[in-house]
Amino acid sequence: MKMLTANSSLTVDEITDKLGISSRSVYRYIDTFREAGFVVKKTNNCPKLDKSSPYFKDISELIHFTEEEACILKSAIENIDENNLLKQNLKKKLYTVYDYNILAETIVSGKNGRNVAQLVKAIENKNTVILKNYASAHSNDIRDRYVEPYAFTTNYV
Repeated sequence: MKMLTANSSLTVDEITDKLGISSRSVYRYIDTFREAGFVVKKTNNCPKLDKSSPYFKDISELIHFTEEEACILKSAIENIDENNLLKQNLKKKLYTVYDYNILAETIVSGKNGRNVAQLVKAIENKNTVILKNYASAHSNDIRDRYVEPYAFTTNYV
């Protein structure tokens, strides 16, 4: 929904590549939005949810922040006590919706920043990575681990 709301340049084929799903699935989603009452328009073969759709304003206000708003919101959330469960939930929702690259820069720096950047790239490319000298939190075992990263928890853990 977020992609189709902001879409101005992605064709169905490009959406399939970006989401890793079939074009048939994209068309099913588009049909589902139409059945729910959304107006779907195509410009230059790029599907988009039109702002004339019922409830569009309500939904877009719930799911969309500008990049700058997302970073300001993230900074405000960071000022809440680390042990606050609400903080963790807010961060998880924010990181689920917005690009890792945008928010990662405001969260980590130094050697962790490099690691996060490499993991973000691995997630985007669906690559396996090696964690060198990984120390498990559940054992005293320190060794290299092969992992397939797919997301971050709060604070880019």
